[in-house]
Parts: sequence; structure tokens; C-alpha cells
Amino acid sequence: MKVKCLLFIFQRGSDELNMYSSSPTPLTANGSDSKKQRLEESPPSRVLHIRKLPNEVSETEVIALGLPFGKVTNILMLKGKNQAFLELGTEEAAITMVNYYTAVTPQVRNTPVFIQYSNHKELKTDSALNQRAQAVLQAVSAVQDGSSPSSDPGVLDLAPPPSPVLRIIIDNMFYPVTLDVLQQIFSKFGTVMKIITFTKNNQFQALLQFSDPVNAQQAKLSLDGQNIYNSCCTLRIDFSKLVNLNVKYNNDKSRDYTRPDLPTGDGESVNKDHSLLGVYGDVQRVKILYNKKDSALIQLSDGNQAQLAMSHLNGQKVFGKVMRVTLSKHQTVALPREGLDDQLLTKDFSGSPLHRFKKPGSKNFQNIFPPSSTLHLSNVRDAVGEDDLRLLFSNGGGTVKAFKFFQDRKMALIQMTSVEEAIQTLMELHNYDMGGNHHLKVSFSKSTI
Repeated sequence: MKVKCLLFIFQRGSDELNMYSSSPTPLTANGSDSKKQRLEESPPSRVLHIRKLPNEVSETEVIALGLPFGKVTNILMLKGKNQAFLELGTEEAAITMVNYYTAVTPQVRNTPVFIQYSNHKELKTDSALNQRAQAVLQAVSAVQDGSSPSSDPGVLDLAPPPSPVLRIIIDNMFYPVTLDVLQQIFSKFGTVMKIITFTKNNQFQALLQFSDPVNAQQAKLSLDGQNIYNSCCTLRIDFSKLVNLNVKYNNDKSRDYTRPDLPTGDGESVNKDHSLLGVYGDVQRVKILYNKKDSALIQLSDGNQAQLAMSHLNGQKVFGKVMRVTLSKHQTVALPREGLDDQLLTKDFSGSPLHRFKKPGSKNFQNIFPPSSTLHLSNVRDAVGEDDLRLLFSNGGGTVKAFKFFQDRKMALIQMTSVEEAIQTLMELHNYDMGGNHHLKVSFSKSTI
């Protein structure tokens, strides 16, 4: 019987943005305000009354509340009272919006607001006194009707948000902008999940991921063109084609706020060994040894896959350490009993839908190669371009030497500066979620660019 478990051992070797610095006033969910009774007494209307808005809120932020539910036909801002009236195209759209925000707390700049039906059946506004709001509504109508929006630079583009990830460029950066500064500014518009900062073309840039695309849109509408500090550090914001960020470390250059357990970059975990082994077989289980956390047992589907992985990976360098791979005396990796300390060190991947070699006779069996500096990418999502992939593959600190798309643009070759860099990048990005049920496939290539 061929052994199908492997033992892995790593040998140790601002003025403009002052309004965003104030703390939001706590408030409970929509409808729990002292004037809740009004919501129950007022009959449905396509005009909605929005109260408890944060100071200095813009028309675009209020309109963004109604965009998912239908056409917004008018708006009246009462900024001195922190209130607004929003008119939707139909009463049905307004009912849908109120019902939704009864179950989900509406927020503007991360501050809960209160929405109810108005006693008005339509809004009659003085266009001379409401020019800014009318200009924004003109842009909204153009987008929703499918025509070209106004070319007026003061009118903002309110097309549906394509991604929860924003790409941020800082112009006129006379003072340093840190990751924490960005988090403080953008968190006023929703939950910031991840941030990656980097320098490209001698410009400080960042990718910032919200939990919801609508929050990203609100932040873009409000902050694009604003200065972080007086007369400098101008924010240039656009949507990224990436829909999910891959953060390896929590440090001063990148942060995943959903995973405070990530390392700072000083050390490296073997938790992603299964991604590397996935190139040579289907990983069933992984167990990191409790008393020796630089070693792991990895179970593949059969002995042939284990032999193949050992022959290609033994002696390779990963994260500055030489990897030693030998056949284990164990035939299987046992799952720990519930409640034991080492329960979190063992993971079962047998039910994963992302196995490469599950289907008999798969073409993947013909494309097994030893580690190389050139990686083969497949299942690339439509509209993701070369710049997006170069950025994704350099986020971990590596350098992309060359790139080439195949003709269908669903596959590509990407060359890193060394085999070690390519191994580390594969471990991080194989099965990377590109959104739209697209998981990026990464493998070693025998080709060069």
C-alpha cells in the first residue's frame, strides 16, 4: 500500500475633512425613535421623510439611500434641521424602501437615520433655491434612463456600484497618509473590511474594501476630490475591478479588520500548505503538529499524489525556510475529538468543491510541472485586466517581471522574480475569490514569457 500522508518540516533559517472626525450619535434601528408612532399613522406615500441625518451630509448621500429601490424624482434638503424629503417615482418603490429599512437600519456616514412616510404626496421645490439637488437628480435620471449624464463637472456619476473595493490615489501628498487615517475617514460611510497600501508610479495608492458596494459608492461620491489636509493630500477615488482583497499581514501597509489573528509578517504560518499541495493532488486533510508548529501532516487522495508532491517540493525554499517533505508512517490524518486544544490545528478539505483532480481523466493531470518562476492563471473573470492582476500578484511584496494574456483573456502567464516568490504567491492566490463565482486557478508553468 502506498503511503498517502506527507510530513512537512520547515527549517528555521484635515480642514476639508474635519466633518468626518466627529463621533456619530448613537441611535437604535429605524422605527425605534421616539416618533415611531408617526410611521404607523402616516399612510404610504412616494415622498419619504428622513431625519437625524449627520451634519454636512450631501444630496448624493441621501439619494443613494433610495437608488436601490427605484427612480428618485425629487429631493429637498433641510440641512439646518438635519432632515430631508426624498421623492421616489412610485409609491410601490417607497413602500419597498420603508419595509427594507424597517428590518435593516439605514445608515449615512455610519450614522443610523430614521425614515418614514411623509404626509406630502409629492414634492414641490423652488428650483432656483434647489439647484445643486436638481443637478444631481439630472445625473441620476440620465443614468437610470440609459442616456448620457450631464457633462457638468459638478454633477456626480451615480451609476450602480460595481464593486465594494475602491482604488484610492493621493495627489499632492505633502504630509504622510497612513492606513489608520484612511480607515478613520472611510469608516464613516460603512464597515471597512480590508485595506492595502502601496506605491505605484511614485504615487501613494490604496485599495479599500467595504462590506457593501453601496457604502463604497457613498464614500466615492462624498470623498472624491476632497483634501485630507488643508490644500493637499487630495483623494482621487474610483472603483476597482477586484471585488475581494487578499491580505496576508496586519501591519502598517495592509490590514484585514475581519482577521485580527493575521501575522505582522515577521513569521509565517503553514496554514496554506494545502494550496501548494493542491498543484499535485487533492488535499483531504491538514494537521499542524501541536508541539511542533513548523511541521504538518498532509493527507492527499492517494499514494501517487503524495509521491508526486514529495518529489517536486522537497528542498524548495518558502518564506526563507527550506521545506523538507517525506512520506509519513501514518496512512490517514485523524480528526481530533471536539474540545481538544489542537482542534483548530486540523482541517478537513475532503468536501471542497475546488479540487483539481476530482474528475477522472481531467486535463489537469497533463499540466503538472515542478515549481518555476512562471505561473499559469486560469478562470480569470471578465473585465479584469493586466493592471489588476499585476497589482494583485505584487500585493504580497513580490515583483511581477512579465505578463501575457492568452487570446481568450480567461487565461494568462505571469512571471515572478524567483521560484520562491512564485511558490509563495501561488499559496496565497490559488482559489482566490474574484467574485461572480469565479475562483482564480494558479499553477506552475513550463513556459517562459
